[in-house]
Amino acid sequence: MHDKVLKHLRRDPWFMVGGSLFLLFAAAALLGPPLSPHSPFAMDYTPFARPSAAHLLGVNDCGQDIFSELLHAVRNTVIFGLVCAAVGLAIGVLIGLVSGWFGGILDLALMRLGDVLMAVPSVMVLILVAAVFRPHPLTLALILALMTWPGTSKSIRAQTLIVRQSLHVRAAAQFGGGSWHIISRHLLPELFPLYLIGFSAKCRMAIFMEASLAFMGLIDPGRKSLGMMIQYAMKYYYMNIWWNWLLPPVAALTLLLLTITLVVISMEKVLDPRLREGSGGAG
Repeated sequence: MHDKVLKHLRRDPWFMVGGSLFLLFAAAALLGPPLSPHSPFAMDYTPFARPSAAHLLGVNDCGQDIFSELLHAVRNTVIFGLVCAAVGLAIGVLIGLVSGWFGGILDLALMRLGDVLMAVPSVMVLILVAAVFRPHPLTLALILALMTWPGTSKSIRAQTLIVRQSLHVRAAAQFGGGSWHIISRHLLPELFPLYLIGFSAKCRMAIFMEASLAFMGLIDPGRKSLGMMIQYAMKYYYMNIWWNWLLPPVAALTLLLLTITLVVISMEKVLDPRLREGSGGAG
């Protein structure tokens, strides 16, 4: 199955573009900060210095190297997205599997809780928490994960209701397999494609949310972020700094969101059981 999936993905030009950009951003997040030419916090340089061999993107208003800032900002933004996506996916998968398998009152209670959370605008909750309490950015990532698991749980629950009727799951139950044994050994691996899609979608949403909060000044100003860089650069829009200070973080954020979008679309076409069934029926 995995060989077939990889074969389909390699034939998809959008996945190849998204995958290449993903590797580029992964390398920038992992290797960029250690290899950055200067400390992004050092204010040792001439403010508004133009790009040069020593400062590839020039120097900002505080005397900090913009290129080093960008590398650290990409890493922080990516980490925020990965943490939020991983935690939100883990909660959503667990609740979806439990709800779909056990059913009854537990299913009803969990799904109604999910409906309540889906009705609450997560962006407003994050803005309120960030403005009042000024928590660590990773705390905001965890809060966002707790607000956004219902979408994943509902899709996992729907597929669990289908998979639980399959022959191998019913056979395992008839041979005395316990609920948690069946969930961990049969249902959990069976729904793996949905995890990839859910993780990518949540990561994209979290990255955009983090950039928005940073742009509004609701995240620690001492932490490098793409949104924070954009906000500071826009203060000097009247100067000719758009191409070396404003454009790089805007382009990085745009390409980062585009990368995840391309990967999500490609994986949905290949991995989502509902799309596979729909395309099969259409043929």
